[in-house]
Amino acid sequence: MTIFPGMGIGLARASLLVAAQESGALLFSETGFTLKSKRLSPYFFNAAKLGSGTNYAVLGAGYACAIMEPGVFDVDNNATVLFGPAYKGIPLATAASLMLSLHYRRNVPVAFNRKEVKDHGDGGELVGANLHGKRVIMIDDVITAGTAVRESKAIIEKHGGVLEGVLTILDRQERGINTDLSAMEQVRQEFGIQATSILMFEDVLINSERTQSLSIVEAMRKYREEWGVQNK
Repeated sequence: MTIFPGMGIGLARASLLVAAQESGALLFSETGFTLKSKRLSPYFFNAAKLGSGTNYAVLGAGYACAIMEPGVFDVDNNATVLFGPAYKGIPLATAASLMLSLHYRRNVPVAFNRKEVKDHGDGGELVGANLHGKRVIMIDDVITAGTAVRESKAIIEKHGGVLEGVLTILDRQERGINTDLSAMEQVRQEFGIQATSILMFEDVLINSERTQSLSIVEAMRKYREEWGVQNK
């Protein structure tokens, strides 16, 4: 599916779903996939499979459209930085920044952390843009717990920035362990920030209705009934 300047979030989602299925990043199975939570899911999303220039362009466009959705994030060339937590978040934030430039003419810089602090050369734990006094959007693939957000928030604040929000590829929209809140809802509640995704479970479900067998679709609906958050 073609990407073009000014594409809306609807086309961005559709393009990403096509890219995800063609690359094997999005898989469906009647027997299911065992998640870390031990739940048996009829679908599985692995962003690492989106490992090509074309797919990163599609993904970056999705991030850019989600960032520029009215009323979500307050994006300013001089005050906003994208933060990609090491290591997965580094290419994701870079792709998002590139597509913000190409599609929206927004020159939003990128920063990321080193997991091993460098003690020579330029040194330090942070690479890229200066975070001091900046509003920061954390870019990641998925959020399964608040750990990554907590760690990123500490790094951002240590360098004088303010974590404004979190943007991921997919919100599974399912309850966490021992809670009726989804992972994204927990992030919003705990940190008091924006937390959203390019794709929602509902997007994946609608896609399955168009591309998968009836048994897969029924499994997806059953999974939503069993584990989905209410009224989301």
